[in-house]
Amino acid sequence: MRDLVERIGRGLLQSRAVLQSRAVHQGRALLQGRVGPVPRAAVAAVAVLAAAGVLTLVAVVSSGPANIPPSARGNEASAVRPQVVQPVPVSAAQLASLPQATTYTSTPAAPPDPAPFAVTSGLVLRPLVSEAVYAGPGKGAVAVLPATELGSPTWVPVVQTEPGWDQVLLPSKPNHASGWIFTGGTSSSKVDIRVSAYLIRIEVGARILTIADGGRSLGKWTVAVGAARTPTPTGRTFVLALLEPTHPTYSPLILPLGFHSDTLDTYGGGPGTVGVHGWPNPSVFGHAVSHGCVRVPASALRVLAQVPLGSLVLITS
Repeated sequence: MRDLVERIGRGLLQSRAVLQSRAVHQGRALLQGRVGPVPRAAVAAVAVLAAAGVLTLVAVVSSGPANIPPSARGNEASAVRPQVVQPVPVSAAQLASLPQATTYTSTPAAPPDPAPFAVTSGLVLRPLVSEAVYAGPGKGAVAVLPATELGSPTWVPVVQTEPGWDQVLLPSKPNHASGWIFTGGTSSSKVDIRVSAYLIRIEVGARILTIADGGRSLGKWTVAVGAARTPTPTGRTFVLALLEPTHPTYSPLILPLGFHSDTLDTYGGGPGTVGVHGWPNPSVFGHAVSHGCVRVPASALRVLAQVPLGSLVLITS
């Protein structure tokens, strides 16, 4: 378990939508703010985050993390450090042959999420360069996680840890795909690990979306979800990007998630990515009418614009 020292900060970042960041470190599960989550561990004594449904992906609104000092890996002051399993070597040719873990691809060899309905500690990881994704510590590589997704820095939630390794959710098919990133040794300088306190919950049956920041409710809204033939998939996923259509028709902002439709391989020219977005006709709210996306009121969309990339989204039936 990592020991983290309490830290509170707040900053504003604006890219046509005002994006707020806030962080609180305490224990292993802490609080945070905007696109750039809070660094994973403190340092030393003082220093110590589509139309009618499945969408076609469009122009990027915002990306980079808040300007917070670089993270340290953690407080490991014990006399004996745990043994770190070294990664299986991957040649440049092997790396080039592996599938990229993006919303447009499939990673069939990636292990499934071990607890697809559990709330995480809030840790999120960003690869600073393309990183090999492994089936597990000491196992072979199954994919490559690129440093950017849809024009934004890649932020993915950490769902499990072992010494020198973090298991993360992937944005690729199939839903609930995951993989392990080696963070010990020389590779540790090539990832940024922070904390997001935000949690988006979507109750499909009740047609309710709630947003919390460190346990503090930011709102509750009645929304529209997928129709019976094109249901909204359930489980835990994450905010993959924040996009702004060049010529918006139904929503000024779109939040693609790390999920895909279970029934549509493609939609509107896109890969069947499920997202959260606005809708001009409020009569749809409270109904199951979309192709899998979650349609939300404008007031919810304004709050969603504050949520950091990589933040957890928990969708239940």
